[in-house]
Amino acid sequence: MTTQLLSANHGAALAATLAARANRRGRGFCSGVYPITPSTECMEYLCLQEIEKGRVVRVESEHSAMAVCIGASAAGARSFTATSSNGLAYMVENCVAAACLRLPVVMAVANRTLGPPWNIWADHGDALTLRDHGLIQFYCADNQEVFDTVLCAFRLAEDAKVMMPAMVCMEGFILSHTVAETEVPDQAQVDDFLPVTSIPHRLADVPHTLGQIEVPHQTEVHRRQHHAAMLGVPEVYRGVQDEFEQVFGRRPADAVRAYRAGDAETLIVSMGTMGATAERVVDLLREQGRRVGALRVRLFRPLPAEDIRSVFAGKRRIAVLDRDVSLGFGGVLWGEVRALADRDAVVQNYMAGLGGGDVRPEHIAAWVDDLEGRDAGGPPVMTEVV
Repeated sequence: MTTQLLSANHGAALAATLAARANRRGRGFCSGVYPITPSTECMEYLCLQEIEKGRVVRVESEHSAMAVCIGASAAGARSFTATSSNGLAYMVENCVAAACLRLPVVMAVANRTLGPPWNIWADHGDALTLRDHGLIQFYCADNQEVFDTVLCAFRLAEDAKVMMPAMVCMEGFILSHTVAETEVPDQAQVDDFLPVTSIPHRLADVPHTLGQIEVPHQTEVHRRQHHAAMLGVPEVYRGVQDEFEQVFGRRPADAVRAYRAGDAETLIVSMGTMGATAERVVDLLREQGRRVGALRVRLFRPLPAEDIRSVFAGKRRIAVLDRDVSLGFGGVLWGEVRALADRDAVVQNYMAGLGGGDVRPEHIAAWVDDLEGRDAGGPPVMTEVV
């Protein structure tokens, strides 16, 4: 184990490289890549690596990048790609195909606002467009978490009980281009953690097809199977955490992270880097004698509803922070978790940081003040932060 200074982009690519080499005893590794800001450095770093049984294929579009991953995974190889924003939007058709074909492709997404007008800064709205299509979604708060989650995503996605793509989301520039100390295991440790990729339905010696036309009842069966596998992801992930801790000596972050929430009357709920900022705010408000806690949702798909509900129990006021907007509705995270609170709780949505605005502790503290002055939740609040 070594400690290296890495951006989240480079951390994701290095984790993918170690995972790629770990499959040299199997059918190897293949990645399709196409550049788009702010995920380009992830692909550039990956292209520089020596992978003894693998290939990084430079293609002409994001759609083709995922097509390469689909072909590689269908042949039984370990596969990875990275993208962002409109590149992800262009890739959507094949992301859905990979999910419906139950292929365990891992994808790093440097979250960036969809345009036009063009904006290259952070917004969760790009990844959230895929929330309903059968891909696992993680949202990370720091560089170490990005690195660890990529390794965990391979183990999770390739589990026989799961077999579906996994997205590891990091906010563009806030994490993708920020350098931080990152613990990097050696190859032997990664070899111990990641078994050889085994895809039961891969194309092999016995001819068969993937993606053929099916009648309505077959689609119903496949969606039911996919849904059941998705619901089982949290349990499988806990096993992945146990194995990770045994091999690397530290435990990756839980699906949801509660912070000083046990005796809290007011709870701040968020995803990504706003969660780390919210924890700082909790410490500051605790010093003032205010019973405030935080909950960071790290695994968004599948949503760990029971874990969230258990933390929500007894909370009088809940502020849900969203770095996204479902236009005409409100924040996506708020829309998903508000029904999990106690019936008499005040649940209020605050949307901020859209387009990469810098959400600072004073902003979150002000939203807590606003929430604690309410007797009932109101319409979602969209705040401009400069």
